[in-house]
Amino acid sequence: MGNILKGDRARVYALFAIVMLASALGNLSQTAVNAMLPEIMDEFSLEVGLGQWLTTSYMLMLGITVPAATYLSRRFSTRQHVFIALAFFLVGVLAAGFAANFAMLLAGRVCQAVSAGFLLPLMQTIAMTRFPEGRRATAMGIAGIAMGFAPNIGPTVGGALSFSFGWRSFFFVLLVAVVVLAFATALLVRGGEADRTARFDTLSFMLSALGFGGLLLGFSQASSFSFTSPFVWAPLALGAMFLVLFVRRQKRIDDPLINMEIFASRQYTIGFAVLCLLHASFMGVTLVIPLYVEQLCGGTALDAGIVLLPGTLAALLLNPLAGVLADRFGIRPVVFVSGALLAVGSVLMVFLDESTPLMVTMLCQAVRAFGVSGLMGPLISWSLAGLPGRTVTDGSSFSIAGRQACASLGTSAMVLLIAVGGGAGAAPALPFQLAFAFSAAFAVATFAFIALKVR
Repeated sequence: MGNILKGDRARVYALFAIVMLASALGNLSQTAVNAMLPEIMDEFSLEVGLGQWLTTSYMLMLGITVPAATYLSRRFSTRQHVFIALAFFLVGVLAAGFAANFAMLLAGRVCQAVSAGFLLPLMQTIAMTRFPEGRRATAMGIAGIAMGFAPNIGPTVGGALSFSFGWRSFFFVLLVAVVVLAFATALLVRGGEADRTARFDTLSFMLSALGFGGLLLGFSQASSFSFTSPFVWAPLALGAMFLVLFVRRQKRIDDPLINMEIFASRQYTIGFAVLCLLHASFMGVTLVIPLYVEQLCGGTALDAGIVLLPGTLAALLLNPLAGVLADRFGIRPVVFVSGALLAVGSVLMVFLDESTPLMVTMLCQAVRAFGVSGLMGPLISWSLAGLPGRTVTDGSSFSIAGRQACASLGTSAMVLLIAVGGGAGAAPALPFQLAFAFSAAFAVATFAFIALKVR
């Protein structure tokens, strides 16, 4: 009996490792292209606005695809679910690596985003349903490597490979990695249960795609157009309308794409709100800091990378550590301290200007990043722990989509504040201080919500 239990545990660990690594590849790919964009634009003779769609399309497709992961997890076995996601990723990296034109490269990026959208909810579901109750925060902390460390280190990896071997080399490295993971899945992952009677509600998926897609597109456009522009308010308004219709339909049909009973859980609702505030606060800062270092302080891209490096490396260590501590001491002390670090680091960054030594900037960013790393895994595991096992995937999918929208909102708002804050007579540092103030406001709100609501 003991050997059987050990064998089952080993299979769970193997499955979790495969899905976590595959998710990490997806998140790595999402941000690595930012560093390779100048070379790609030069090769295909692209304007900046068109080139940015390599990033925007990824974010849009990820947000659109995630809700469909709930159907995938019901209709297919876990083994089939993983293979479907890896197949999309394989097609994506092949299309990108051998792209003869921009359209082919964009199609490859879309396939990679679909894969990530299928894998991220599965990774969180495995952590919350296949691990013992006392180890779920630890598992989610390890998953934080895919959610936090991988996207943060992505531009460094992409830039290094692009500089040394050309931008296509990045996708060839991903190709080797996904083939290895496919072989590992074939050898180590068993079939699992599947509900062949599960129905895919096409109308629900269309409403979800139009809802989340509209919000993501509108927020993304806000950094390029004013909020009075129809390119911003029209997709936002339509997105909100379709999202309301999506939620109403889920409550009325027998086979919802996402079971809205997730919001009957107060714990999940609080966790969802805190995580959305957190993502609105921190995602855009990794874009603003390089602009601050290079445009205001006269630093180089290397200087910007060094400023971000301690926080990036912290995610590799602190995400798992925060999970271990949450399992041992409970969620509140871990997230309270981490939320305080996030708030303090974010508020200190509001006072940065062109005369601030980069070492001080690095310290402020590190404090802030330590807080983010200590919050992510414990908050996700705590929020999902409030759900019955059958709705964990639903909660995970809706939470990821919501966080994507809030991250897009935060990033666009910070870029917009930098653009409008540099008017005539304004202090040189003002645009960046406004962006950091936006981040700080959401960071303080995150901490206040944690202090009042998370127990």
